[in-house]
Amino acid sequence: MLAARTGSPPRVLPYRSEGYPPGVEHSERLWLARLRWRMRGAWLWPAFFGLTAVDGALIALLPPYDGAPRGAIGGVLLAGFANLAVIAVLGPLAGLALRRRRPDLPRVVANDYAGAALLLALSAGLLAAGLLHRPAEAAERGDEAAVFAAVHEYVISRAPRWERGLDRIDAVQLAPEVYRACVPGADPRRSLCLIVDTDRRPAGVVRDESMEPN
Repeated sequence: MLAARTGSPPRVLPYRSEGYPPGVEHSERLWLARLRWRMRGAWLWPAFFGLTAVDGALIALLPPYDGAPRGAIGGVLLAGFANLAVIAVLGPLAGLALRRRRPDLPRVVANDYAGAALLLALSAGLLAAGLLHRPAEAAERGDEAAVFAAVHEYVISRAPRWERGLDRIDAVQLAPEVYRACVPGADPRRSLCLIVDTDRRPAGVVRDESMEPN
């Protein structure tokens, strides 16, 4: 009704220009604030997938230790497990430490920042370890090349009947710079086995009396 009674001036009811009640408007502002925080903290999983690929390439190209996977697939799998372990074990602890310094950060954002930082630190550590291990890796590959060259020369000059097995040489390391290399023959239970010392130049070769394959 526009008027309380006949003959009285019309009374206009107040009208709110806002589209939502105060409670709904407050909830919307809170939701938008949380969304902004989550967007600011959405670095962890993009970093995980990107750095897992990078770490896998580093492991394959610059092995950080002896016995590291040589192929890209093995490197990516190892990197993925390592990154997941870092996120699961160290991520919450690092997030807690970050919140002590930045109490204004929500827990999920602090964990996200801390986890992404840990993944970056792990990538940097893999790169440093790979570079430090590079001379040892180069020396190992040089020893392997010396072993195959020495076995090839021995077979060609002293045991030519084993020549067909030169493309299937099986070598294992017995001690630093000492290898046992076996050349397979027609009988899979018997091989020509040689003890190769790569500390000498050229490499020293001694025939092993045992013909048991490695």
